[in-house]
Amino acid sequence: MKTKDQLIEALLELAFAEDIGDGDHTTLSTIPEDSVGRSKLLIKEEGIVSGFDTAIKVLHKIDPSIKVNVMIKDGSEVKPGDIVFTAEGKVRSLLMAERTLLNIMQRMSGVATMTKKYQDRLSGLKTKVLDTRKTTPGMRILEKEAVKTGGGENHRMGLFDMILIKDNHIDFAGGLEKAVERASEYCKKNGKDLKIEVEARTLDDVKKLSEMPEVDRIMFDNFSPELTKEAVKIVNGRKETESSGGITIENLREYGETGVDFISVGALTHSVKGLDMSFKAF
Repeated sequence: MKTKDQLIEALLELAFAEDIGDGDHTTLSTIPEDSVGRSKLLIKEEGIVSGFDTAIKVLHKIDPSIKVNVMIKDGSEVKPGDIVFTAEGKVRSLLMAERTLLNIMQRMSGVATMTKKYQDRLSGLKTKVLDTRKTTPGMRILEKEAVKTGGGENHRMGLFDMILIKDNHIDFAGGLEKAVERASEYCKKNGKDLKIEVEARTLDDVKKLSEMPEVDRIMFDNFSPELTKEAVKIVNGRKETESSGGITIENLREYGETGVDFISVGALTHSVKGLDMSFKAF
């Protein structure tokens, strides 16, 4: 399994391959090789900034000699006119890094901003908002990092770090009990220390799962707020609980008030508008 740094390195290799190719011919033809200058990361919209560490990786992968001066840290609220950082070095390098740097920071800042908007709706409650696997291919690790920056929590990173038994697994396995039993046996046999979460479709499922020692978390799939409240009472703190499906910013608070531990929201990453910003010479 690749590390975070390895995944980011692979992402940057692909980003440069598709953007720079065999050379930034506009820059190479118009800017002298020895030209030196400065650029600033300028915010043009209110939100939460995220992605600085990766932006620096972009700059230094292009040119390790670029000097960076940080003004605003990740997780900070920003407004139009704010300068997050400045970079000084060869103009050719700054221009070649510009688009990749902005693509990443705009996307991550958009995710962080959306996450804070959702988590703020749960202010004063114990419930935490979770991301999902509905992410941009290749950018999952960065988008999930941005969710944390925005005040949310990460669900599983992928199919490898948690067992989540959903409706199709249950039906193909021949029932709830069989699916859970097989998952538990699999972990023991293969030496896997993985949490087991199971999707409940009815209150009867919730009752059964609450009694199973192998189960760590119960997901209430497409439950109404009223049904969720009943389910939370049945579980009574014996398992972690999670609501999923049909949850929007408008009804999020209502679900949080049921006492559920987590609410997973695909919109944190799959329906995000990038935060407007630019990387301008000055």
